[in-house]
Amino acid sequence: MTVTALAPTPDSPRRRHASREEYAAWVRATFAGSRGTISTRLWFYDRFVKLWPDLDEWFAAPLLTRLDLDADTPPEPGKRYGPSHEAGSYLAYLSLTHRLPMDAGWVLARNFDSLFNPRVAPGLGMDLDAVDALDRRQRQLGYRNGRTALTWAIARLVLWKGDPEIGAVGYEDLTAFADEIRRWCALPEARIVRTAHVHRTRRNHDPSVLVTEFEKACLTRLHVLHVLLFNTGRIAQTPFRGPRTGEVWREELTPPDLPTPLTAPVDRWLSGRLQSTDRATSVRHARDAFRYFLRWLAKTHPELACLDELTRTHVEGFLAHLHEHVNERTGRPLSARTRYTYISPLLQFFRETSQWGWSDVPARPLLGRSDMPKLPMRLPRFIPRDELDRLMEAVEELTDPHQRAAMLLLRWSGARRGEIMRLAIDCLDAYPDGYPRLRIPVGKTYTERMIPLHPQAADALRVLIDAAKDGNAAARHDAWAQQAVRYVFMRRGMPMGKHFLFKDALEIACTKAGLVDGDGRPTVTAHRFRHTVGTQLAEGGAQIQTIMAILGHRNAQMSATYSHISDPVLKEQYERVIAAGGRIAGPAAQTLLSLTIGEDTLDWLKTNFFKSELELGHCLRAPAEGPCECDLYLRCSKFLTTSEYAPRPRARLARERQLAQDAVERGWPREVERHHAIADRIRGLLTDLDESTEPGPDDHC
Repeated sequence: MTVTALAPTPDSPRRRHASREEYAAWVRATFAGSRGTISTRLWFYDRFVKLWPDLDEWFAAPLLTRLDLDADTPPEPGKRYGPSHEAGSYLAYLSLTHRLPMDAGWVLARNFDSLFNPRVAPGLGMDLDAVDALDRRQRQLGYRNGRTALTWAIARLVLWKGDPEIGAVGYEDLTAFADEIRRWCALPEARIVRTAHVHRTRRNHDPSVLVTEFEKACLTRLHVLHVLLFNTGRIAQTPFRGPRTGEVWREELTPPDLPTPLTAPVDRWLSGRLQSTDRATSVRHARDAFRYFLRWLAKTHPELACLDELTRTHVEGFLAHLHEHVNERTGRPLSARTRYTYISPLLQFFRETSQWGWSDVPARPLLGRSDMPKLPMRLPRFIPRDELDRLMEAVEELTDPHQRAAMLLLRWSGARRGEIMRLAIDCLDAYPDGYPRLRIPVGKTYTERMIPLHPQAADALRVLIDAAKDGNAAARHDAWAQQAVRYVFMRRGMPMGKHFLFKDALEIACTKAGLVDGDGRPTVTAHRFRHTVGTQLAEGGAQIQTIMAILGHRNAQMSATYSHISDPVLKEQYERVIAAGGRIAGPAAQTLLSLTIGEDTLDWLKTNFFKSELELGHCLRAPAEGPCECDLYLRCSKFLTTSEYAPRPRARLARERQLAQDAVERGWPREVERHHAIADRIRGLLTDLDESTEPGPDDHC
């Protein structure tokens, strides 16, 4: 098996042993009164120096040799270790007192708990008061029994740096040591080392699994140290669980074999968007769209070397490809929303760069608004009252206070998930009459808003605010608010995630309430609470401006959706005419009575019956069929009328008779024929409704 060795660089200073007199003086001062310990440690020192008189040779040796391990035969339980292992305390002394950095493989394979012994630490320059302060801070943040993980990270960092000063640990040290951990765990000897160091009951486990578990544990402990140093003000860089938002998009945009003139304008445009107004998430979506487009372009049109050679024909080919492409993962064509997402950044790019006069792009926009897929306008999916009641009973039984408060805020505020996650500790106050008031932070519409909050949600939120104040986690820079913010939903110095607060909580509550599908998945999503709040506001008679203010809508059209589906006049008209079984006539009447009308059309009728009113009845042409292109509603298959409209047809019948007589007097035979045909059709409608064809005193046009 091939193993790596730490070879000295030509520019590195020569490593030297500490003299025996120096080391003996430290051992005697540290372990005074323990003659056995003193003699044992000095014997270990003498044996190691005799075996490795040149310290550079020891550092250059393979790691397994420096750990007294055999690549082919790992040590059996109880086997005595060799001179390098037993000289570990001397090497730690040498590292911290002589500023001698140790390699990551060695510090990760050893145990250094003795560095924090009150008798040992002062002589090595270790500040135990700083360690105790960090331990108290992590307990304040909510960590329990975490001192071992804390000392593990500190010991290996200071030995890796060769500097006992804990306060000197910086962000660069944390990131560099994390990279070293990943690098070492990918080496072959890591499997041998981990197999030799785990408990004997686990030595028959897969070595790769042991190394993966070890790597995860190391990075977690390093992350906790980063959180603590951030919350004590020693490190300014915010700790993240994964890659930092805003940096992921800097990955390579296209395959390296593509010519730079083809990709350079796109990179320049994306960089400008990130630095100006767009969110990093939006820029990443645009990057993905361009990556898809440029890869398609390189495959289907390899002759293109520059982006300014692109023509409308090429773009039309890409549009056709999106329309015909089948997603390999789902086996279905791309949805209209997916195609919209791919095309929208291209449209914006071509429009803006042509306006700016860039020389390496097409001189005119190659896409227009008519090229965008037409997206269906969907109605809000509110939660029915009976399901909502069952669900909220289950929410009340959630054991985690953060999950319970998050769900109550969804229910009573109508806020978005991201807005709830970013609530600040000063977000709650009250109106002059004492009713709770919630300040929702800047979000999707870049605007803060104040809304009334149900006392049930306010009480749950106050508990979290008090806990957040006690934890006193450091403020974090909020990209939306452009300032440092102290969040409410914090745990152990870190913001809580959407998955835990909403998805996990909904799975628990929906399962308990019986709101799951055949596969056991919840039938209620977090966003449906927002739709429910908007629907209930509209049903309660709230004005559109009120709905806009509470839900944070950017324009009135978004809020008007809730008013349309909750219009009480619509409901009254439908119940009085259709649901009550009143007499109806017209080409669409038989279809409606025989229940052969489609579900989509029926749903549209229920919500748009009043708006479909014409002079003599209603038009049942659904929005999906487009606008009516003619005025022949008397014979249109979508036309419908009822008995309550009878006075209008009678008045219209009288009017058609007058017009027919006028046409006779003027000698217009075609007009006479037309007015007689309309009159006959109106008489047929009145006959179907069992209504008189003679005008009455209340008839009017």
